[in-house]
Amino acid sequence: EVQLVESGGGLVQAGGSLRLSCAASGFTFDDYAIGWFRQAPGKEREGVSCISSSDGRTYYADSVKGRFTISSDNAKNTVYLQMNNLQPEDTAVYYCAADSIDKSINIWYLTYEYDSWGQGTQVTVSS
Repeated sequence: EVQLVESGGGLVQAGGSLRLSCAASGFTFDDYAIGWFRQAPGKEREGVSCISSSDGRTYYADSVKGRFTISSDNAKNTVYLQMNNLQPEDTAVYYCAADSIDKSINIWYLTYEYDSWGQGTQVTVSS
């Protein structure tokens, strides 16, 4: 059974940093694409970043480029999202998602491309 568990969320002031973790189990981590998504109140879930565990390709939403960095530790079956210079508009529940099919630049941000989801972790950025 595929399981994804997010952690690392919290309350931070604008300009601060957080590192989210997504611990994965129940599948061969090296063969999966792992994505980070977020959902703010009243808004649709949106793609934030994605990493291909097989070759390390990464993708980012324009809104987080230069501020967020996705990385993976295949030995620990864990994907990280380092978030710097956080802004109030980054406030959302952050989810990680996994899928066995690698993602291209045109589809990595589509929620229906991912089979498995974590429960989410809240990130709140105060101004």
